[in-house]
Amino acid sequence: MQEQEKLLSKDFQKEDEKEYQLRPQTFENYIGQDALKENLKIFIASAKKRRQPLDHVLLFGPPGLGKTTLAGIIAKELGCNLRGTSGPVIEKQGDLAAILTSLEPGQVLFIDEIHRMSRVIEEVLYSAMEDFTLDIMIGQGPSARTIKLDLPRFTLIGATTRTGLISSPLRERFGIPLHFDYYQPEELKEIIMRSAEILDAQIMDKAALELAGRSRGTPRIANRLLKRALDFAVVKTDSVITFEIVQETLSRLDIDEMGLDKMDKRILTQIIENHQGGPVGIGTIAATISEEVDTIEEVVEPYLLKIGFLKRTPRGRVATPKAYAYLGISLETNEKISWLDSSL
Repeated sequence: MQEQEKLLSKDFQKEDEKEYQLRPQTFENYIGQDALKENLKIFIASAKKRRQPLDHVLLFGPPGLGKTTLAGIIAKELGCNLRGTSGPVIEKQGDLAAILTSLEPGQVLFIDEIHRMSRVIEEVLYSAMEDFTLDIMIGQGPSARTIKLDLPRFTLIGATTRTGLISSPLRERFGIPLHFDYYQPEELKEIIMRSAEILDAQIMDKAALELAGRSRGTPRIANRLLKRALDFAVVKTDSVITFEIVQETLSRLDIDEMGLDKMDKRILTQIIENHQGGPVGIGTIAATISEEVDTIEEVVEPYLLKIGFLKRTPRGRVATPKAYAYLGISLETNEKISWLDSSL
């Protein structure tokens, strides 16, 4: 029982009360992703009307866009508890079997970072998702035999930042794939205003828009920057977050007008100055700046690709002319350096 509790928690968010309240609990409070929400409402209404479990849902997109929050809302709309775990926690087939056999009829199982499950564990999910059965091997060697267990009909919600790492057979078993887009500044401003109210903070309209514009289109970053601005406001302006307070906060955190921080600039500068703009492999970049490959690929790269500062090619990453211009580096000078290096 204790082992299962390590894998699965009925309330997988153990945050403080204020932090938890920042997560919307209903579709009405969930700002942004409008097309995705409207489709989900139809799918959920249909499932409830047919008295069938909702088809399995795959939520994918960059981190911080609200995938976990939406999973909680889906479970609430279906009138059931959300049981949550994550891919890295499930180390053995028996771990997943223990989770699946503990589910109740109609329950929602949420697996975060589902792309980090091993292929062997994925195979357990195939029959569970498609036929709601579980094949268990008993014994070893010539006397080993397989027994088939019936599972309650459930809904699996998988969340991932990298769909390419999910095997095709598993990906095809999700009947409802939903892609999360980056948020627009006006949407982030609305999120910031709502969060400020929950945090008992007063924020000026212009200040909220400035925070939104530097949040990389990501609600998680917007809320984090809001809380740091609130720290400065508490000390300097009696908890009133002004435009000047936001500017000082972002300046001290080294976040520029595009939302780029030190790591973003280090990566772009390394590619341009040390590798003549690329192409250069992601492993080389990670080693050069002493950072994990997964962090670069999942957290940093998506935004740089979105704003057109970076390109992925078969040979590696390449800095674009927009990145050169933004960093104030001459593309012509760099091309000359590249030509000299190749002629040595």
